[in-house]
Amino acid sequence: MSVLLDDIKHLQFEPMKNHTTFRIGGPAKHFYMPASVEELILVIEACRKSNEKYMILGNGSNVLFMDQGYDGVIIQIYSNMNSIKIEDDVIYAEAGALLSKVASFARDNELTGMEFAAGIPGTLGGAVVMNAGAYGGEMKDIIEYVDILEEDLTVKRYLCDEMEFGYRHSIVEGSKVVLGAAIKLDKGDVESINKKMAELKEARVSKQPLEYPSAGSTFKRPEGYFAGKLIEDSGLKGYSVGGAMVSTKHSGFVINYDNATSSDVLTLISDVQNVVYDKYGVKLEPEVRIIT
Repeated sequence: MSVLLDDIKHLQFEPMKNHTTFRIGGPAKHFYMPASVEELILVIEACRKSNEKYMILGNGSNVLFMDQGYDGVIIQIYSNMNSIKIEDDVIYAEAGALLSKVASFARDNELTGMEFAAGIPGTLGGAVVMNAGAYGGEMKDIIEYVDILEEDLTVKRYLCDEMEFGYRHSIVEGSKVVLGAAIKLDKGDVESINKKMAELKEARVSKQPLEYPSAGSTFKRPEGYFAGKLIEDSGLKGYSVGGAMVSTKHSGFVINYDNATSSDVLTLISDVQNVVYDKYGVKLEPEVRIIT
């Protein structure tokens, strides 16, 4: 890597289990934490010049790294590129801001419409990339525009209807990087917003295995079905491989209940896919990103 990067905060051979909600993953060769778009571009340029593979990481809530680690450069924007501000009724947040913090910021400014996102793990950037949603709300419902670093490292602003939002999908793929987004909400009552957030939190805590490390929902929802129900009806609730287990609380979650390895998780995912397909003819597609 270039000597130009000495001033940018970074670590070497940093264990990825320390930076993912699954708490699984070996060391990344380089781990950079840029504090600005300019620093982000410098790191990407250096990676391209030295032919190093790289990936952008938020707070690691929807990813599975391998135990052998990542032979490349992790560019984590969660640590430093996370500011949140407001102008009129529009919130602008950098991609590294936690979605839950943006939702709380909206509440504190008497803005409603983002309550659904209060309990979603992950950053704004990751939520935009996959059009995250819960309890009847999705990012596409509240996004006004998104600033994206294009593959040629120029910045382009996309309006919401240009983002091609769909189920767990957006226009952001390849080398595109979300830098930030504007969120348009409605004026609301703090007490009512708090009440709705509390109700959704209670529903989440009662139904999801938040007491164990996981990457969130393991599988995408197959059309016409619910992944968790298919898995449970296949008799796989509580099924385990090594330290990985299909949650007994919600079968749509694979949890790390006892120092699971990446191979434990991958084997379990494959077993679940095979059993569900054999029983129901439905191919479950992982929602968690598997990083090799």
